[in-house]
Amino acid sequence: MEWKGDDIEPESVIEPDTEEVGEEKAEAKMKKVRDELAACRKEKQEYMDGWQRAKADYVNALKRFGDDAKAAEVRGKVKAVETLLPAFDALERSKEHGELPEGFIAIAKQLEGAFAALGLEEVGKVGEKFDPAFHEALGQDPADSEAKDDTITAVLEKGWRINGSVIRPAKVRVAHFAN
Repeated sequence: MEWKGDDIEPESVIEPDTEEVGEEKAEAKMKKVRDELAACRKEKQEYMDGWQRAKADYVNALKRFGDDAKAAEVRGKVKAVETLLPAFDALERSKEHGELPEGFIAIAKQLEGAFAALGLEEVGKVGEKFDPAFHEALGQDPADSEAKDDTITAVLEKGWRINGSVIRPAKVRVAHFAN
């Protein structure tokens, strides 16, 4: 079979509609660009979320490191004080009995100054209200009035605290009012 192009009339030839093809291509291209934009926005949000989590973790770690450093400092002070307290107690007992030579009195004052510089506070004084968080009762004494009930009558061994934490409770005798 032989083709003859001369037999076809020009009106019967179908020409493609270039406007429709151009619009379809443009729509396909726009859809592709929109999809790429949506993917980029999603990826950007994932990166932003990750960055914000990392920043929050970093800030929290800085706070934790600061808190750990403060706690380590307090632990170090407590350890130093606990090591020196027995010697200081011996000096205090000797001073009360008048058996302390002049040179040792100066040493006791230096230790008191060092304890004060570390933030050490004495716990338990005669006349204070008894508080089991700071005092350890080792005996009772009769009280002559209800106002003196549960007050400290004698300090047997000083107590110490640092930054609100009790290192050693004071060993005391407590007044008790009996009706």
